[in-house]
Amino acid sequence: MKEDLMAQKITLQKLIGMALSEDIGSGDITTSGVLTGRERGFAKVLAKSETVVAGIDVFRETFFYLDSGIGFTAYAEDGSRVERGEAIAELHGNLMSILMAERAALNFFQRMCGIATETRQFAEAIKEYKAKIIHTRKTVPGLRVLDTYAVRVGGGYCHRFGLFDGALIKENHIEAAGSIAVAVANVRRRIPITVKIEVEVENLRQVVDALAAGADLIMLDNMSIKEMREAVTLVAGRVPLEASGNVNLANVKEVAATGVDYISSGALTHSVVAADISLRLECRD
Repeated sequence: MKEDLMAQKITLQKLIGMALSEDIGSGDITTSGVLTGRERGFAKVLAKSETVVAGIDVFRETFFYLDSGIGFTAYAEDGSRVERGEAIAELHGNLMSILMAERAALNFFQRMCGIATETRQFAEAIKEYKAKIIHTRKTVPGLRVLDTYAVRVGGGYCHRFGLFDGALIKENHIEAAGSIAVAVANVRRRIPITVKIEVEVENLRQVVDALAAGADLIMLDNMSIKEMREAVTLVAGRVPLEASGNVNLANVKEVAATGVDYISSGALTHSVVAADISLRLECRD
């Protein structure tokens, strides 16, 4: 997974550059007022609650973008769980650089760790079932590469990254085309044979229609537990089923028990609670 993220080096550098430019602007008037720019020292990064680490490289690269001379030691790797009070990393170098990059670095890191921590809870809740937790496109614009990476670090799986790498026929597509059959047929004629078509359905009649139209996957949108069980029986393994809509930690196990293959939750990325992580200066050289 780390290799996948670092392969996005150009994208990552652009994101970091934009974040630092947004925050620093024409200059950090507080830090440049307090310090001369020659001070050096150490800082520790501490978990203030139990957290699944995700984005340690993004965190490090944010400091390096501003000052390549900063020393960075990671005590935890992506996917590891750290306890409250545990040190995640240590920095050493120019204090002005560390303080100027601190907020942007933590914004990336806390969000990614929050997503990974929440996803790990979902994944562990359904580990006795075959269903897999998958992400959605409900991400912060521009941060999808980081958001979806964090889901995978937490134990989730890829859905589609964007509109370009998977066909998902939703209710508005069906309405615009006139029927599920027409929508599927139109897409099938225009996409490569290697691309799968998923159809979003809202009731059992539409499940039958999607099967008849040749859907490769079917998304059960906002169905009750009873309807999901009936859909699983009706489909009988002919195509994978995805449960979506109003999934949370309180009901995800019950959803998995219906026998669906995938469970998607937009809340993993659109309603994430940032992990509680702090950076504290330990001493000056």
